[in-house]
Amino acid sequence: MASRRTFLQQTATTAFGAWALNHLPAADLLKKKRKLGVQLFTFFPSFEQDVPGNLKKIADTGIVDIESAYSLKGGFYGMGAKEFRKMVEDLGMKWRSQHVLGAPLKPNPQFDVSKMPKFNTLKNESQQIVDSMAESGVKYLVCANYPHDTLDEWKEGLAVLQKTGEQAKKAGMVLAYHNHASEFKALDGVIPYDLMCSQVSGDVLQLELDLAWASQAGIDPVTLFHKYPGRFPLWHVKDFDEGYKNLKPVGEGIIDFKRIFAAAKVAGTKHFFIEHDMPADAFASIKSSVTYLRNM
Repeated sequence: MASRRTFLQQTATTAFGAWALNHLPAADLLKKKRKLGVQLFTFFPSFEQDVPGNLKKIADTGIVDIESAYSLKGGFYGMGAKEFRKMVEDLGMKWRSQHVLGAPLKPNPQFDVSKMPKFNTLKNESQQIVDSMAESGVKYLVCANYPHDTLDEWKEGLAVLQKTGEQAKKAGMVLAYHNHASEFKALDGVIPYDLMCSQVSGDVLQLELDLAWASQAGIDPVTLFHKYPGRFPLWHVKDFDEGYKNLKPVGEGIIDFKRIFAAAKVAGTKHFFIEHDMPADAFASIKSSVTYLRNM
């Protein structure tokens, strides 16, 4: 009887699992066209050479949700918030979130920081940034990173996030933090990401999990969702090759996206954005990612 009972329990569990993947909101992330999004940093810096034309090409891929990033032209790719929003919406897309820098950039091997314009940062201009978003209608303001080499720098960043999160909340927006791999590397025995999640409450700071960078750091996204349930309204979806050395279009690498998407309800996910940092051909990469996600 015991073995029969175990068999029936296992069969029921398997049946429910199959049903859940096809019926719970997690699966709807891929079924609803409006849920496919892209982070415009994928097209940096060439995007600004033809903003209307590039947005049209993005819309033609079937992408609907847009997450913008800091712009070499200032403002929102050389425009005000209302103008950029209208351009996006005229193409049938939605502007969901905006990336901003937490603090001034440090030297980066990908580009010469000294030759880049001065960007407003949350450290120095948080209220100005929040005010500039007031007319955008965008719900999420995302700290793209907070440069840190020491625990003290990270603690400074947490104070900045606390302050900005409160400012954003007063303005009707939600502040979120976007990770790279460094936030999961211990500083003086402390994991910065865990310190952030424990010190800055969820009603002030939500999280945008970059699935690829977290995976490169040895972090299982699904385990993280269960550790901080409901705190991940946004994702960055991109892939890595074997050994986590080179970024790849979604589905061309080693990350198990089916398993991750199945946990979207636990994560509290509302939107996800395809991203590929500095690809050789941004539109080819995005089209490949869109095709994979549609067929996943």
